[in-house]
Amino acid sequence: MSTIVVGYVPNALGDAAVDEAIREARRREAGLVVVNTTRADRLVDPGYADDTDVSRLEGKLAASNVDYEIRHGTSDATAAEEVLEAAESLNAELLVIGLRHRTPVGKLIMGSTAQTILLSARCNVLAVKLP
Repeated sequence: MSTIVVGYVPNALGDAAVDEAIREARRREAGLVVVNTTRADRLVDPGYADDTDVSRLEGKLAASNVDYEIRHGTSDATAAEEVLEAAESLNAELLVIGLRHRTPVGKLIMGSTAQTILLSARCNVLAVKLP
């Protein structure tokens, strides 16, 4: 069975990425691995799911009738590195990420998890935007 990896953050964009990953998993008859992580040295990270977020995510995935795994934890690596490592180790067919709008100046000043994934992934990447 092939695998789809999705990078998840607990917000509307993360939900949109998971929804699209579920659609792709059904279409491709693939398993789904959801990755949500933060660096171990960060005390507060709005991209890191709390217990309520993970429970809500598990409910959505269980209702989807796709095979799934949630990888949720802290790491010394960045979120981009964790998502890329998951895709690589699982030989993922597709990687799904949310992509938010950033100004050109914002792109120059800050690094971007999505940009790192888009430029470094060895498999196809589906970037999901909010409508």
